[in-house]
This record gives sequence, structure tokens and C-alpha cells, in this order.
Amino acid sequence: MTAERVQKGLAILVGAFVFYTAATGPFEGLIQRALFLALVCCLGFALYPLGAGTRWRPAGLALDLALSAVVLAACGYVVWNYDAIMTTLPWATTLDMVLTAGLVLAVLELGRRTVGLIFPVLVLLGLGYALFGNHLPGPLRHRGFDSAFVTETIFLGDLGIWGMLTGVAATVIAAFVLFGALLLHTGGGQAFMDLAMRLGGRQPGGAAKIATIASGLFGMISGSAVANVATTGNFTIPMMIRLGYPRPFAAAVEAVASTGGQIAPPIMGAAAFVMAEILGVPYTTIIMGAILPAILFYVSVFVTVHFVAVRRELAVVPEADLPAWATILAPRRVAPILCALGGLGIGIWLGRSISTSAFYGVIGLLLAFVLTQAGQLRPRAMTGRVLDGLEDAGRGMVIIGVLLAGAQVLVSMINLTGIGVTLSSLIVALAGDSVVLVAGIVGLVCLIMGMGLPTTAAYVLVAAVLAPAMTAVGVDPLAAHLFVFYFATISVITPPVCVAVFVASGIAKTNWLPAAGEAVRLGAVTYIVPFLLLLYPGMLLQGGVLGILEAVFAGLALVLAVPALLAGAPLTGRRGVDVALLLVVIGLAIFPHVATPFLALALFFGARHLGHRQKRALA
Repeated sequence: MTAERVQKGLAILVGAFVFYTAATGPFEGLIQRALFLALVCCLGFALYPLGAGTRWRPAGLALDLALSAVVLAACGYVVWNYDAIMTTLPWATTLDMVLTAGLVLAVLELGRRTVGLIFPVLVLLGLGYALFGNHLPGPLRHRGFDSAFVTETIFLGDLGIWGMLTGVAATVIAAFVLFGALLLHTGGGQAFMDLAMRLGGRQPGGAAKIATIASGLFGMISGSAVANVATTGNFTIPMMIRLGYPRPFAAAVEAVASTGGQIAPPIMGAAAFVMAEILGVPYTTIIMGAILPAILFYVSVFVTVHFVAVRRELAVVPEADLPAWATILAPRRVAPILCALGGLGIGIWLGRSISTSAFYGVIGLLLAFVLTQAGQLRPRAMTGRVLDGLEDAGRGMVIIGVLLAGAQVLVSMINLTGIGVTLSSLIVALAGDSVVLVAGIVGLVCLIMGMGLPTTAAYVLVAAVLAPAMTAVGVDPLAAHLFVFYFATISVITPPVCVAVFVASGIAKTNWLPAAGEAVRLGAVTYIVPFLLLLYPGMLLQGGVLGILEAVFAGLALVLAVPALLAGAPLTGRRGVDVALLLVVIGLAIFPHVATPFLALALFFGARHLGHRQKRALA
């Protein structure tokens, strides 16, 4: 009970810190980041205790307390010496090196506990390369850096662990995590689920379409595929199985739909904010560029589910199980969501910072929640929900804060040694000036590097190392970053390390391998859409009205033809002819010419119309 109270108290403290700094504005850069990292690390050691439930927990507790003390000492040191660090070029002392080693060790240990061994190993490889890369042969060799210089880079400045990624985590991302947590705890979660059930339940494959809609709505807020599967999957997967859907298919639908939430604005697994900082463009630019690919992703999943449902005759959800529209549209359900989004929009329209805009959204949400629940809930119950939201937000910030702090260490070592430029040069040398070949190599490497990593950490890693290879051959920087982000994202449904599928398969009580095969089929278009970013500037809503229409038609042709091909949907009624026609449609869609996307759609719908006419004639 004591441990639970400590966890709850620390989580609420983290949430309250974010709420306060979003309202009043953050502290000075390093101070804000150091305080945030100290809070999330202490909470992390409370939430993920070493040796919990074992007889050697006392030793684990002692280590947890020691690591927490080191984190507090290191972060306190930075806060106390902020002026000296920012106005001078301090030389690293023995104390600095000890505090740096302890802080990095604590962050990596928390990374190991929260997401596994892969991430801390990558950071350690980056540190090892910085310290010993001067002994390597060939182009990977650099001039060498001693431990003092590495300490100064990591700890005594704003380029290492206190750099941009930690700054974004401590301000913008934290504010949106708070926004999302409070939205879900004040009724938004149930509203999303009810809306998904009403919209998709009575269609062919209704339960799978409910999972698609609900996971998309949840994912747009949470931005985490695994968390999304664990949240909505516990409802949608048993419902699909109860209605007779194959278990691997049920797991795959939930995994793919939850993954789509990471590429859907406004949060995109926190990557939208990180991408805006890296590229130096407004947050709204990232959102606008990501809208069309996200829509195409969900349309493709919907279409695939529909074709599979029709072919397998999957059941619809009984009317009695669906909520009434009057319940869904009740003011107490929709008012908090509308006021939250309205407050967020007003903040952005007034030109406020993104974190301040999120604060406006939180205020609108809380006001609407109190007004609509007055008389329905007692004040204590309403306060309890808000505190639960603060607690959930604090817990959610642990993984984000720890991963981005660790990723910032890795990125600082990549920039220090120049390994990113070296690898980009090697990729360009291998592929020549072919944009498609460079993109293919980069996409494959992104899938491999993203396996087992959370979305944001995977994106940061591949963006630092691989995006420069694409810009080097003339790709638009935003297109390059969205390209690597999408491939890093879909690694969570790509075998062999497909963590979203693992979680969904566990809920469905089925083998993960057939579920992974179904997931790849359901998400097949996602492997192609990133290439459209390179072929059609209109995918980023650039290039004028005609350019955007080209991109929209090309995307629609793909999201219709690829699912039809993989699901075996009939067009003319002759399988061989259908396959040939669909391959031609796909080829036309990915061939960048002003006429080909329109021709591809005309061919698809023309063949489908002909097939329906023949079917009616035979009937």
C-alpha cells in the first residue's frame, strides 16, 4: 500500500508540474528539463521497481534509492549552476564526470525496465563509438574524444542530455500527454468507443471496423501502438472472437488499427513535435503534411476489412449491443471533447505556444466536464477523475521522458562523431543518385532499426542517421522525415519483432505468427504510401490543387487495388483477369504522371461495374 501511495503521489506531482508550467510558461531551458527529468526518473524507479516480488527486493530497493539520489544530485547540480553552464564554457571536473555517468546509467536502466534491452544497448554503442571510434579502420574512424569532452557535451551544455528532445518532452509533449489523459478520464474514452460502435457495428465486419475506428480515435490522442492495443484491444478483440472472427485476424485488426494512431495527427506518437523541432518548421506544417497519408491508411484498413468480411461472411454486431445516438450525442459526452478541441484550436489560432494551447484545451475540457457532470457526479468523484487523469499523465510521461533523454544522448554522440553523415554518404554511394533505390534501402534499414523500439525513439534514431541520405539525393526534408517515420512506425507490425502483434495475440490467445501475417496484409498499403510522398508532392498538400488531386487519386487507387488484390475481392469474376487488372491499377497509381492516377481509378471502377453487370445478367 505504501508503494502504491508513493507511485500515485509522484505521478500526480509530475502531472501537476506539467499543468503548472503549461499554464505559467516553462522555466529557463536547462532548469525546466532538469526538473522534469528528475521527477520522471524518480517516478520511474517507483513504478518499475527492481526485483519486485522477489526475495532480493531489499537490494533492488537500495539500488533504486541510490539511482534516484544520483539523478536528483545531477539534476540539482544543473539547476544550481545554470548561469555558469550557460554563460561560460565549463571544463569537466571529476565530479561532473561522476554525475554524468550516474545520470546516464540511471536513464538507461529505466529504459531497460520500460522498453527492454535494445534501446540502452544502442545508446551505449553510441557512447562507445564516441570514446573509442578513433581506433576503427576505414570511413567509420573519427578523430577521437576523451571522457572529459564527452562529459562536457552530454552534461555541461544544451546539446547533450539537456538538448532539444528532452526540451520537447518536458514542455510540448508533456502538455499533450496531460491533455490526452484528462480527456480520456473525463469521459472521452467511452465517447470514442460508443461512436466507433455506432459507426461501424452494423456494417459487414462490423466488430473489426469498430476496432479500426476506436483504435484510430484513441491512438490520435495516446500516440502509442502498444498502449492502444492494451486499452481498446481488451474490448474489441473479445468482441470479434465472440462474433466468430478468427483469432489471428482479430489480433491483426487491433494491432494495425492501433499502429495507425501513431501516424495520425495531432500527436503522432509525440513525433510531430519532435519533427517540427528538428526541421525548424511550425507544428501545423507537420500536421498538414501527415493528414492525407493518415486518411489513406485508415481507408485502406477499412477497405481490406470490408473485402475480407464479405468474402468470409463475418458477422455484424447485434443492434441490441450498440449504444443509441441519443446517448452518444448527449452533452455530457460530447461537450468535454468539443471544448477541449476548441480550446486547443483557439490557442493555436491566437498564436500561443503549443504547450499553452494544450493548456487552453485542458481548461476548456475541465470547465465542460464540471458543468455537464454537476448533479450527475459528486464533487469528490469529479475530483477523483481529474486526479486519476493527472496520475495517468504522470505515468505516461515516464517512458517518453526517459526515452527522449536517452535518445538525446545518442543523437548528441551521432552529431559529435559525424557518423550520421558518414552512413548517409555510404548509402548514397551504394544506391547512386536513384531516389527510389535510396528510399528502398532507407526503408528497409528503418524497419530493422525500429524493431523493438517505441515510435518516438525509433523515429529520432532513424531521422538522425537516415533522413540525411534522402535529402542528399534531393528529397524534400519534410517528405524524407515522414518517410523514415512511417517505416520506423510500421516496424511494430512487421515480423519478426512486431510488438503490437505480440500484445494483441496475447489478448486473443493465439499464436503471433499467423496474426503477424494477417497484420502485414491489413497494413500492406502503409508500406507503399511512404513512397507516394516522394512521387507526389500533393501528398504533403503541396503543388497546387492539381498536384493534390493527383496525390489523392493515386492514393485512392492504391487503397482500393492493394486490399482487393490481397483479399481476393472479385472485380470481373475471373481471378486471373482480376489480378492482372489490379496489378495494372497499382502500376498506374505509382507512376507519377498527371493522367495515370485518374486512369487507374477509372480502370478499377470500370472493371467493378462490368463485374456487377455480368453478375446481374447471370442472376
